[in-house]
Amino acid sequence: MGYKEIDLKLPTDFDVQLLKNKISKELRIKNFKFRIINKSLDARNNSFIHWQVRAAVISDEIKGGQVEKEPSLVIPRKQRDSKAIVLGSGPAGFFAAYILQRAGFQTTIIERGAEVEKRDRGILQFERSGIFDPVSNYAFGEGGAGTFSDGKLTSRSKHISLEKKFILDSYIKAGAPEEIGYMTHPHVGSDNLKIIVKNLRRDFIHMGGNILFETMLEDLIIQNGKVKEAVTSQGTLDASVFVLAPGHSAHETYKMLINRGVPFRTKNFALGFRAEHPQEVINRGQWGRASLPGVKAAEYRLTSNRDGRLPVFSFCMCPGGMVVPATAYASNNIVNGMSMYKRDGQFANAAVVAGVHPDQLTGGNTTPLNALEWLNTLEESFFQYSNSYQAPFSTIEGFLNRKEAKRTPETSYPLGLIPAPIWDMIPKAVTEALTEGLQEFDRKLQGYRSGILLGLESKTSSPIQSIRDEAGKCEGFDNLYIAGEGSGYAGGIISSAADGIRIAMKIASEK
Repeated sequence: MGYKEIDLKLPTDFDVQLLKNKISKELRIKNFKFRIINKSLDARNNSFIHWQVRAAVISDEIKGGQVEKEPSLVIPRKQRDSKAIVLGSGPAGFFAAYILQRAGFQTTIIERGAEVEKRDRGILQFERSGIFDPVSNYAFGEGGAGTFSDGKLTSRSKHISLEKKFILDSYIKAGAPEEIGYMTHPHVGSDNLKIIVKNLRRDFIHMGGNILFETMLEDLIIQNGKVKEAVTSQGTLDASVFVLAPGHSAHETYKMLINRGVPFRTKNFALGFRAEHPQEVINRGQWGRASLPGVKAAEYRLTSNRDGRLPVFSFCMCPGGMVVPATAYASNNIVNGMSMYKRDGQFANAAVVAGVHPDQLTGGNTTPLNALEWLNTLEESFFQYSNSYQAPFSTIEGFLNRKEAKRTPETSYPLGLIPAPIWDMIPKAVTEALTEGLQEFDRKLQGYRSGILLGLESKTSSPIQSIRDEAGKCEGFDNLYIAGEGSGYAGGIISSAADGIRIAMKIASEK
């Protein structure tokens, strides 16, 4: 049995039969089996947009070649009496708990929000009534903030191939499309993620794991640098190891940790708005046409980095998606993006933000607590502008010319827009950087200037970072770990989940 990998250029609307015909013609064989290794869209030339497909082919008609077994994550399982407490059921927390449970720990996840079914109902009610639910919202609940996102499964993190394969394989087993295993830019959409996290929860519980929803971590009992117990709203829990992955919205949790002597430092993060356009504008700008057979919707990734000012970039682009009210607290107002697997909505949206350090915003040596307080005050100010969850907005043209909008455009945002001088609602350095960055974006992507900017985008990254030792533990602590986006070492579903996996693997290898 021979083996060969080949690269093919295929039309955007190709089907399985055409792929088989191409393989047969290319290799001059009739009987074979194949699988797709990689699939990416090549849109560099609008007159020839195509899929670039790499396929692995096995056939008696092929001479030579051998299928190499893919390496996989080896979890060190053994009989243990140890308990593990994991805070947070987002990608970092869940996968840390998943690994620990499989490694033999008696693992409990505590999650301040609701299970995904209740969370989904609460979010729908919030968008209909404008009444915020602290346990069923876009920030907190089963699966973390990522459950209600585009579900992108890409990462710029290097050296996480084993972890990434484990994550993707776990998602596919839990109901994700098999294509996420080979797409260059895979995504699952919020509709699939709600199914996936529920199925993963069932698997975790079937293995003997425990999940306590609507359970708040209130304090840690610490003795001589070792956490003894977690004080929660449902009682006190003891364990031999504690992994905290609360995301970067749980400010009161981080304040508690800092007050308990857990070390943090400030770091660069990002501030800006969410840009929204009709999806057709982005399609035409990227493809030169309104639609493309076989491709859901056009994406973009834009950057602008000039000497002497803050870097500006797009982030978390949601093709065919919607802008959502993503606040974690009733008195704050921020936005995020979400889309379904089909990406067939009328609008496209993406964060447009400037990278900045807290010291540049406060004018001094900002402590982690000061950074969190500063950010919370900014998020509150966007709520106070209208005393509601309406999103302050401006057209991009108006932002560049400092002119408030005279009419409210169509939008995907469910709680309404309110015209505002948003350039005056964020720090001057961020406004100046965004002004130049948006002009450059418009030069790179035709039609970009026709969109709008809405809401405050303040959760692309955390302004603080936990200080870890070489083993991954919080510095000065024997059994306390902080993982995921809130740790300051990860961003997005894959890198956060991988961070949780790596910490769990270290624990399982050492304890």
